[in-house]
Amino acid sequence: MGTDTRLQILRAAEKLFAAHGLDGVSLREINRAAAQSNTGAVQYHFGDRDGLIRAVVDRHRMDSEPRRHALLDQYEDNGQPDLHALAAALVYPIAAKLHDPDGGLDYLQVACEHYSRPRSFEQFFPKRDPNNSMERWNKLLDELDPTPPASSRTAAIRFTFVELARRAASRRRSDDRAFVRHLTDMVAAVLGVQER
Repeated sequence: MGTDTRLQILRAAEKLFAAHGLDGVSLREINRAAAQSNTGAVQYHFGDRDGLIRAVVDRHRMDSEPRRHALLDQYEDNGQPDLHALAAALVYPIAAKLHDPDGGLDYLQVACEHYSRPRSFEQFFPKRDPNNSMERWNKLLDELDPTPPASSRTAAIRFTFVELARRAASRRRSDDRAFVRHLTDMVAAVLGVQER
């Protein structure tokens, strides 16, 4: 019962946050949209707005993690420095949400706004967690250039989320492969120019 309630709230929050922004909807409205008669259901399951937003983001990051690790495994197996492959390891796992029927398009819009906030962006790089794919991605970039400006990675990640959120908010397309390839090229260029 608790899991169902939690998921109903998460799905309602995704839709409302995507439509109205992270600060444009009240917890009461989310509670109502999730068909919860208990007015404290959101607070019970998530604590507060920030906890709910983090839970929305974490729900979808669980899909991205194994995808990114698989791409990073391929990169390491190849044994060659390849900035484009690292750009793809950033973009492709997130871009998969363009075709996720379980809130993927809403997530892209929520995540874009979430990671545009400076204090939230730091959550994208949890420190000292070797199981986190973004920490692993960051370390592999360090091997290409041990003294890169942090701004290049920040710019590449934010650019990825902004472009994917814009795509998610536009009309649906049956095929996003060319868009994702071009986005990967642009992210590689951002990393390449800034990393020098």
